[in-house]
Amino acid sequence: MTTQEFDFDAIVVGSGISGGWAAKELTEKGLKVLLVDRGKDVQHGIDYYGEHAPNWKRQFQGKPDRQYTAQQQPIQSKCYAYSEKNRQFFINDKDNPYSTAEDTSFDWIRSDVVGGRSLTWGRQSYRFSEQDFNANKEDGKALPWPISYSDIAPWYSYVEKFIGVSGQEEGWDQLPDSEFLPPMKMTALEKTIKARVEKYEPDLHMTIGRAAILTQPHNGRAPCHYCGPCYNGCSTGSYFSSQSSTLPAARATGNLTLLPNSLVETLEYDAALKKLKSVKVIDTTTGERKQFSAKLFFLCASTLGTAQILLNSKSEHFPNGLSNSSGTVGRYLMDHLINDAAATGLFFDDMDTYYEGNRPNGTYIPRFKNLASEKQDKDQEDFTRGYGYQGNIFRADWRTQYNQKGFGAELKESLRKPGPWLWNLSGFGECLPRASNRVTLHPTKKDRFGLAQIHIDFEWSENEKKIHQDIIDNAKRIMRAAGAAIVIESEASISTPGITIHEMGTARMGDDPKQSVLNKHNQSHDVPNLFITDGSCMTSSSCVNPSLTYMALTARACDYAVKELIAGTL
Repeated sequence: MTTQEFDFDAIVVGSGISGGWAAKELTEKGLKVLLVDRGKDVQHGIDYYGEHAPNWKRQFQGKPDRQYTAQQQPIQSKCYAYSEKNRQFFINDKDNPYSTAEDTSFDWIRSDVVGGRSLTWGRQSYRFSEQDFNANKEDGKALPWPISYSDIAPWYSYVEKFIGVSGQEEGWDQLPDSEFLPPMKMTALEKTIKARVEKYEPDLHMTIGRAAILTQPHNGRAPCHYCGPCYNGCSTGSYFSSQSSTLPAARATGNLTLLPNSLVETLEYDAALKKLKSVKVIDTTTGERKQFSAKLFFLCASTLGTAQILLNSKSEHFPNGLSNSSGTVGRYLMDHLINDAAATGLFFDDMDTYYEGNRPNGTYIPRFKNLASEKQDKDQEDFTRGYGYQGNIFRADWRTQYNQKGFGAELKESLRKPGPWLWNLSGFGECLPRASNRVTLHPTKKDRFGLAQIHIDFEWSENEKKIHQDIIDNAKRIMRAAGAAIVIESEASISTPGITIHEMGTARMGDDPKQSVLNKHNQSHDVPNLFITDGSCMTSSSCVNPSLTYMALTARACDYAVKELIAGTL
């Protein structure tokens, strides 16, 4: 019997939050790894062109070129992190189209660089709770998770110790504590608000945001110095990204080969061996097609990107897409609903204080509705699951008063004086998984490389709409408890799906191969040497930012996969 030769031990598709972790873990375990990414390479620190470029040196004072964004990046420019200084991180919408169902929309925010959205993410890092993992089973709204909190808790700790998460221990069941670095400090007014809210509304709690941003030196990276332009790249490595953390660790092993500008065309299945054998890629700069083989494959191309690759990877054995015997690939797409300004309050407290620097973090009010620990009638709320609030505080200055009346020295003097404090609450609500929210391949539309475009069908359910209204109603209650002098109520409708950039589902985990794509180890039910650990693996969405969970699941899956590889079962 001859021994089969492979180009690499493992191939990882995607270099963002999940792919970077897969590359780090697999290389550190001794595997020769090929990391494939469709985006152009970005060198840490060197290629952050707009990191500290002052607005007055940029076109249009650093604001986006409206003509350019309208023509080239109309969807990407909707992202909170997008600016004239970092638009090179985002994909060109004109060159990379997709379609949505009639009378619906989905804003797919995508990167076009190695490191993916780890360069521009909000860095809020929260663990899912035991209730989050049990919810599907308890309320019967969706397929049960094949894992529990106790299964992933050690991997949360493992990841947190490496990336560095600043935060405050609180001991709350609905928001488990992490392995924390010292928390960032609250402003004087935030401390005042916290005390008032917890006094007058005892069902509510407030803490400083939990962020993958360093507050002390950690693993060779410097602490944050509150300079401000986080989304343009962080050359000090103070916030976690693939560039600052996982990719350097992978490179240090000598086992990593990075292949940027490489779009995955298909994953090739060997029906005789019942395994994946290779990946076909297209060079996005030349159009050249290449093929690489490996023993092990980690697909981390993002929720929608992963679904597209699986659906495009058809074969005689998988006529409906790779690893899709269940018919669930592409289905159960989720995103958190958001109200960016559920309420804003004006405060005249603590007027003799100010804040220092540009703290890249806010406050957090965790979920307080439909909690497992509540001793109340379960029918009290007319919706399932819940939501949390992220708070942002700032002080009015000349930028918020530039159109006020006045003239000359008197006007200039008035603009020098800071105004009242403003505290804004943004609500993030859980989305239930539904089969009708899905990704398919368009029957006729192709991209510039001849691959089928993805088509997205997504609508908010009545449950999400009820959560959205409750977010608004309770934000007003919180502002009153906090002592706001004036409360500006939200008039915003429910968010456009996708714009929260927390898309999940499409290749969910589950014990039943007939209803899910992956088992409890993120391993394909159909293809044993295929693992999927990006957002597509999620079986439900909770209401907290999900990236920390992706990282923990990836590290856990890598540990299992290498052990199985060594044992010869893959």
